[in-house]
Amino acid sequence: MEYTLQSIDSAIPCEVTIDDDNGRYMLRNADTSGEVFNSASELTQWVQQHWNEQQFVNPEEFRQLVHHLQEFIEQKKRLT
Repeated sequence: MEYTLQSIDSAIPCEVTIDDDNGRYMLRNADTSGEVFNSASELTQWVQQHWNEQQFVNPEEFRQLVHHLQEFIEQKKRLT
């Protein structure tokens, strides 16, 4: 899964990547710094603690991102 969200603070969008097959869980902030995580759960927790919908041009895209991340984690739990 890859998501792109346009921040109100930067022309460069924020990006979230969850590549479960290759164990890649990462994001890029509006300031182009990045974060790498060991799991989708860690990434989701970070997003919920450090980002909020007011930071983005389209707040609904942020809400959808969080919803999809939570669904992904729940689906993964059901499969294990």
